Amino acid sequence: MTLADLLPTLRQLPESEKLELVRLLAADLCSGMNISPFEPFKTYYLPTPYNAFGAGAILMQTMAATEPLE
Repeated sequence: MTLADLLPTLRQLPESEKLELVRLLAADLCSGMNISPFEPFKTYYLPTPYNAFGAGAILMQTMAATEPLE
């Protein structure tokens, strides 16, 4: 069975089942490829907003300059 054969049926699924299908396919893909974005026991440093003084002011300026959604 090809993707072209499956698409009409898949498009008829409810959104919740489509999301579940995507989750299952992604899990199959990841497990089949044996990939992992992280190495065990390695420390990863992630930037956070803590001690980022001025970030709040920039956010407020951006929000003020943006038109509200209607």
